[in-house]
Amino acid sequence: MSEQSDFLNSVDKTNFSTDAKSTRVEKPWGHELLLSPPEAPYTFKIMHIVAGARQSMQVHDAKSETYTVVNGKAAILIETSQGEMIQVELSPETGFTTQIGQRHRLIGLTDCDIYEASTPEIGITYRLEDDYSRPDETEAMRAEPNRGWKD
Repeated sequence: MSEQSDFLNSVDKTNFSTDAKSTRVEKPWGHELLLSPPEAPYTFKIMHIVAGARQSMQVHDAKSETYTVVNGKAAILIETSQGEMIQVELSPETGFTTQIGQRHRLIGLTDCDIYEASTPEIGITYRLEDDYSRPDETEAMRAEPNRGWKD
C-alpha cells in the first residue's frame, strides 16, 4: 500500500457532514452570519453593517482577524505600530488583518457586507468604546443559547 492509501484508510469519517449550516447573530449595528462550526479551528463569518453604524472600538486578547468588503463601502479605524489611530477605507478583494492587542473598529460607510476569517472565537473582546453601551464579550457570553449553532 502507498502512503496515500494508508492515510485514506486511516481517516475517521464519523465526523464528516454534508449539512449546510449557519448561525445568524443579531447585532445593534446589523448582523453576523457565522458559517463555520463552533468546533472548527477557525471562524468564518459575513458581517452586515448598516450605513452609518459602527462596531465597538475593540481589542482582542486571543484572536486575529482578516477582513474584506464584498458589498457596499466600509472603513476600519485601526491602530498603527506607533499607537496612532487611522481610518482606512476597505477595498474589495483586498485583505486587512488585525493582530492580537491591536485596537480597531469597523464602520459602515454604506450598507455593507464584510467577510471575516479569524482564529476561533476565543478569549475576550474588550470594548474600549461602544455606541450601544455593551460590556466586554467573553467566551461564556458566546456560549449562551441565543448564539448556538443552528441548522
